[in-house]
Amino acid sequence: MNRRRQKQQSGWVMVFLFIMLFLAVAYVLFNRQGEAAPPAEGGSFQVHFIDVGQADAALVICDGHYMLIDGGNAEDSDLVYSYLERHGAKNLDYMVASHAHEDHIGGLSGALNYAKVDTALCPVTEYSSKVFQDMVKYLEQQGKSLTVPAPGDKFDLGSARVEILGPVQEYDDTNDTSIVLRIDYGETSFLFTGDMETGAEKDLLESGANVRATVLKAGHHGSDTSTGYQFLREVSPQYTVISVGEGNKYGHPSDEVLSRFRDAGTEVYRTDMQGHIIVESDGKTVTFRTEKEADTATNPTGNSTLQIYVGNSGSKKFHLPDCASAKNIQEDKKVVFLTRLQAVLEGYEPCGRCNP
Repeated sequence: MNRRRQKQQSGWVMVFLFIMLFLAVAYVLFNRQGEAAPPAEGGSFQVHFIDVGQADAALVICDGHYMLIDGGNAEDSDLVYSYLERHGAKNLDYMVASHAHEDHIGGLSGALNYAKVDTALCPVTEYSSKVFQDMVKYLEQQGKSLTVPAPGDKFDLGSARVEILGPVQEYDDTNDTSIVLRIDYGETSFLFTGDMETGAEKDLLESGANVRATVLKAGHHGSDTSTGYQFLREVSPQYTVISVGEGNKYGHPSDEVLSRFRDAGTEVYRTDMQGHIIVESDGKTVTFRTEKEADTATNPTGNSTLQIYVGNSGSKKFHLPDCASAKNIQEDKKVVFLTRLQAVLEGYEPCGRCNP
């Protein structure tokens, strides 16, 4: 009886171990679904941030496949046409109109007059502007129409994987309707956020989206309405590219955002100072080439002296040392920070009076 019982127990143990092994393998395979494939042997990956002035346009090239993200203003149509022609982008696997504003879709008419498009993505299918109607007209001439993507949608571009992250809600502000997408190529990643502003950034983070990226395309041309501290902390980019026009009337990029980039330790590239910016990835690291001024100081501090900040542990606000509010902080609630980023990471908010 004991031997029979031992055999039965041994049999059940083997069955249990087999089931556990099966579940472990299934778990690994399930969690690998949707991951980016490793870079193809002999493959290549580039992102061209096209200098379209106070606007946005980027051409992604992977293993001979092309995706155009935005196309600048209507006056940039010829530039976009010639740029695609120069790089052999006769067929666009994907064309992304991040949102309906002219400085993002105006030049897409030029792209559509040169290249055939397989799939065109846009957050809306209707918008009351001539440039939007022109874009739709040229798509229809190719027998195509706009597709509205949803968060979680994924597709391949060569051996790169593209994932749609947002928008995660419906918004009245057109900027916040911007398509947010992340591109993974090997161990490197690229995040595009259109003109999404800080409120929508917060919603995106709360959705649990993976925004971590090697390279960030700064939101809204470096406006202080975008790329908030919390969002920047989650992205943690090694490099940030700002698509912006020289001497523009909006004052982009703002000093506030440039300060955030300095605090975050991200290296900044700017089309207004460096022209076309080309990023190349080998799947592990990225390298940059610029049309001009490769060594220019794109985000100088302008001040070599040490700047400290004073926090109030009661109000969770931080201030410049000479701010009236800072001088009134009780000693037992006074906290000194050596960097602005340190204050933000510890949960303090900037004073609205001194704007540290």
